[in-house]
This record gives sequence, C-alpha cells and structure tokens, in this order.
Amino acid sequence: MSESHNTDPSFRHVLATSPMDFWRLWYVGLVVSTVRWLETVVMGIVVYQQTGSALIVAMITMLRLVPMGLFGAFLGAFAERFDRRLTLAGMVSLMAVTSAVLAVVAFMGSLEVWHLAVASFINGCGWATDNPIRRVMMGEVMGRDRMATAMALDVGAGNVSRMVGPAVGGLLLASVGIEGAFVLSVVLYASAVAATLLVRSHIPSSEGAGAVLARTWEGVALIFSDRRLGAIMAVTVIYNVFAWPFTSMIPVIGTDRLLLGPEGVGLLTSVDGVGAFTGALLLALCLTPGWHARAYVGGVAAYLVGLIGFALAPTPLLAGAALLVTGLSGAAFSTLQATLVYLAAPVHMRSRILGVLSVCIGTGPIGFVWLGWLADLIGAPGATAITGVMGLLALAATWPLWRRI
Repeated sequence: MSESHNTDPSFRHVLATSPMDFWRLWYVGLVVSTVRWLETVVMGIVVYQQTGSALIVAMITMLRLVPMGLFGAFLGAFAERFDRRLTLAGMVSLMAVTSAVLAVVAFMGSLEVWHLAVASFINGCGWATDNPIRRVMMGEVMGRDRMATAMALDVGAGNVSRMVGPAVGGLLLASVGIEGAFVLSVVLYASAVAATLLVRSHIPSSEGAGAVLARTWEGVALIFSDRRLGAIMAVTVIYNVFAWPFTSMIPVIGTDRLLLGPEGVGLLTSVDGVGAFTGALLLALCLTPGWHARAYVGGVAAYLVGLIGFALAPTPLLAGAALLVTGLSGAAFSTLQATLVYLAAPVHMRSRILGVLSVCIGTGPIGFVWLGWLADLIGAPGATAITGVMGLLALAATWPLWRRI
C-alpha cells in the first residue's frame, strides 16, 4: 500500500477521513491494552497476597517484557514474510487461549504463582508483536502525514485501558475472584480477533524477506549508524529501565503504605490512565512536528519526577495526584516513541526498525529485577524513589545524544 499524500494531519480531519481498517486496528490495541492492565493488577495483588514478596510481583510483571528483549528484532524481520493480518489474529488468539486456561485452573482452585508466570511470558510474546505488526499496519493504512495524530489516538485508546482495566480488575477480584477477570479477558480477546479478521487492507510481504537474520542485522546496523534513531532508542531504554518498572510497585505501595484493598489499588492505578488519556487527547489536538522531540524527552523527565512523588506520597490523594502526572507525561512519551521511529526509518525497513524498538522496550526486565530486589531490601517506596532519581541522572548524562532528536 502506498504512502498517503494528504497534507492535513489535523485531529478533526483524521477523525473524519480515517478508514474503517484504522478503527479496527485501533480497537484491537484498545482490547489488548485493557486486558494487559486488568491482568497486571489482579496478578500483582494475588501474587503479593500469596508470597508477600515485592520482588516476585515485579518478576511477574517483568515476564511480559522479556519476549520483547528476546524476540523483538526478529519479529520485525519475520513479520515482513507473512500476511500481517493473519499473524496479528493468531497472536491475539494465543493470548485468549492463555487467559482461558488460567480461568479454568482458577475455577478448579489450583492456581499457583508459576501458572501466572508462564501466562505472563506467553502474553508478552503477543505484546511484542504490537510495534512491528499492528502499528506498522496502522501507519500503512493512515500514511506518514497523519501518523502522529493517528498514534495519539492509538495511545489514547491505550490510556483509556489504563483507566478501565485496573478499576475493573480490582472490582472483579474483590467480588467474584480472579477467575472472573480471566473470563472477561477471553471475551475481549475474542472480539479483537474478530476485528482483526475484518481488516481489508493488504500489506504485501517484502522482497527477499526470507533472510530473517540478515534483515534483522541490517535494521540493527542502521540504528547504530543513524544518530537520530540511536538517540530515540537511548531515551526508550532509559524510560523502560528506570521509569516503567515502578508500575509493578503500585499494588505493593497501595497495599502496604497506603493501606488500600483490591478496589482501592485498582482505582488508584486507574488515575494514571486518566492522566494519560487526557495527555493523549491534548497531544492529538495541539502537538505540532516542531515539538515532537521536546515532548518526547520532556515526557520522560516529568514521568520520573511523578513516580518519585508517588513513592513518597503519604496519602492516597497525593499518590493519585502523582500518578496523574505520570499519566500526562507518559502520554507524550508513548505517543511520540513509535511516531518518531516510524517517521525516521526508511519505508522498506519500518517493521525491522520498530522490531528493534521492541527490543529497547524489552530492556525493562533489567529495571524490574533491580527494583524488585531493592524493594525487598529497603522497602518499595524507597526503592521506587531511588530508581526514579537514577533515571533523571541517566537522562542528564545522555543529553549530548538525545539533543539530536
């Protein structure tokens, strides 16, 4: 499919002219993200109730990121060989089956922590396909001129899920148990598979796509030779090592420091989603290309400050205010991360470069392991605050690199 040459990227125009295939792919992203947040919260609460270990909670969340680091670059090259629509449908179906198995095991009263660990890894494999498959499909459907606004809409959907998923997960866990949460996951995944199969746009496989390893290395080599792409990836690594892992501590801090039950933890987590949705909407309405780099890097800095505030907050109200900040700033980072990479990458290499981006996102397990270990050692609030400060220092130290974005 050829690039769009429409030069009006305004929010209103994108809404009015977006094809149905874009909205179908948008819906798939909304569902997958909602289930991810729903299951992250309920798994985190249940694992902490069973083990009392912040490290194990962090490890369960981390396992959703491991496949990105292991397979992300290969998935980008691999996706060029096949029909992306069927590949995406297959991955969402795999996640649905995983949640269905967990629901059955939970109904039988046999659910253990290792079941949740295996499921997190399998579902992480599905999540790892989002950038090189679904978002590339969205870009091809919309065209580069409308990519930033389209990505803001996509991130907005993800942020709606951050409001809805944790709240629903906490309420289901408190009312009907974890099995109810998994049943809802299966129903949502089934609707996403149906939406994927209704996509009509065809993105042909690339010529010579069979040499997966060679094409993977070609994408990695471009990152090292292109200063702008390299800088974008460096900021992504800082965010995923020092910033994103704090989300695994929300159930721990909410339970221990703020003395909240499952409903309270779920609602508190959803505040981050409220801020993120608001931020994505503002970006869709107001962001211009000249501010892309500043919003991207500034979003990471503000996010780190917000998570430090959350870690030190003495009351649920102040903790919620800090999560509102992380949501607003995280929206800027999330919207522009894939957008900047998509626009900077050569057209014929977008899947591969976005696959390398998934690898950078997959560095998150380093941060999850570090944060979980430190939280078990000195407590979750102190560990989270220290990690946030380390992230700010890392961002400052790499200024000569990211100022080129």
